[in-house]
Amino acid sequence: MSQPRHCPAVLIAAPASGQGKTTVTAALARLHRNRGRKVRVFKCGPDFLDPMILERACGAPVYQLDMWMVGEQESRRLLWEAAGEADLILIEGVMGLFDGTPSSADLARHFGVPVLGVIDGTAMAQTFGALALGLARYQPDLPFAGVLANRVGTLRHAQLLEGSLTEGLRWYGALSRETGIELPSRHLGLVQASELNDLDLRLDAAADALASSCEVALPPAVEFAAPDVIDAEPLLAGVRIAVARDEAFAFTYGASLDLLRAMGAELLFFSPIRDAGLPEVDSLYLPGGYPELHHVALSQNTTMLAAIRAHHAAGKPLLAECGGMLYLLDSLTDVEGTRAELVGLLAGDAVMQKRLAALALQAVELPEGSLRGHTYHHSLTSTELEPIARGLSPNGGRGAEAVYREGRMTASYVHFYFPSNPSAIAALFVPDLQAAFASKSNRRTAAPTGDRVSSGSTPSNVGASLLAKRP
Repeated sequence: MSQPRHCPAVLIAAPASGQGKTTVTAALARLHRNRGRKVRVFKCGPDFLDPMILERACGAPVYQLDMWMVGEQESRRLLWEAAGEADLILIEGVMGLFDGTPSSADLARHFGVPVLGVIDGTAMAQTFGALALGLARYQPDLPFAGVLANRVGTLRHAQLLEGSLTEGLRWYGALSRETGIELPSRHLGLVQASELNDLDLRLDAAADALASSCEVALPPAVEFAAPDVIDAEPLLAGVRIAVARDEAFAFTYGASLDLLRAMGAELLFFSPIRDAGLPEVDSLYLPGGYPELHHVALSQNTTMLAAIRAHHAAGKPLLAECGGMLYLLDSLTDVEGTRAELVGLLAGDAVMQKRLAALALQAVELPEGSLRGHTYHHSLTSTELEPIARGLSPNGGRGAEAVYREGRMTASYVHFYFPSNPSAIAALFVPDLQAAFASKSNRRTAAPTGDRVSSGSTPSNVGASLLAKRP
């Protein structure tokens, strides 16, 4: 029986989005890393862009924590494993502290991680103390560490904010709006880390600015209970999967890629923008990203377009998510009206919008089984294709996203979180379903990780056929 582990930890939250949680989390991570400490950072909820920044800040992989999409047991495992190697665990919250179901506060309370409240101090003085008190006392059972002021003006301004705190609330310091550390953003969130040539300079500047206004002490240790660990079954043993990865396609969950490897797959990364063709593979994964920023270059790489068409024509598996799905359409038009013809495997066209088109968690019942994930996009797609399934938001969010299928190609706006149902994911990528069924029909081993991770998920049909049977 594994024992609990202890590690200093805080969850960085705010009254609302846009307060600078990522900047503060990155600054804290780089500050402690520069002091020689090993820092592990997690991100609450579905997000691809913030983790890119946070990975650069801490120098370690950043994974998602979420009580619904990731699941309680998988979140517990990730925290417990991090506690075994780290000197400090930082968790960046999502939206406002109490927003959503489940919220960042729900996760903090469940795992006993104290909250560090980040409040934008712009144009504010003593009201800062009222907001801080509200965050700390709104839910009396919520562990609360203290507050940090972001975008502060002068030293006098910081002193006013600190002086407004009551009831023993701890001051964790301040970040100035004059230090040039703000991270630029675009329509889906922050600019990708790979696009910021001065990112490390910004992170070091933020760390130095924070160090000058607060103690560089570790927070109290938190006890993380040991999880029940169940190894993934080798459902993809020997399967070679091409994964698109460049500036147009970079929205992948580390946990999803880890799962593919754990099930025996070999991942080969390629660039749809620059490479002339696909590597020699059995299956293809086109994740989300920013194809709308590179659609002309993508359309000009005609040998790659032909290679993807040939992959599909050969009856090989293909999974495309959000930006990957846009790439498969007949055309994509950006907000300036520039249209580019793309792969053409899905009959339809997409047009970018200046406003958000959909944002929601999604549960999708596929023939292979139930998968969880989320949707977040600014494009609208027109097609006459009939979907094989539609997503359902657990908290009533916008977007009942369609899932389309043509042969072994599956495409949707939904970004799937693969560990929510490993057997269903394996069924989407395994090259020969009939051979897979024949080889696994008589196996009698323990169920894979997906049964534990996905509370309420019941794999069925094709996915169930890939599940090893219990004795």
